[in-house]
Amino acid sequence: MEIFNDCISNLGFPIAVTAFLLIRIEKKLDELNKTLIQVVESLVKASQ
Repeated sequence: MEIFNDCISNLGFPIAVTAFLLIRIEKKLDELNKTLIQVVESLVKASQ
């Protein structure tokens, strides 16, 4: 049990930081995806 507690105390912070960064990156990727879809739609309309 002591080894388990040591692992959690040593790995808890990096796991929390990684989760935080992944959530932030996911939001940015969603915004980028929406923007790219708008650009493609604009290009399709302009070419018609």
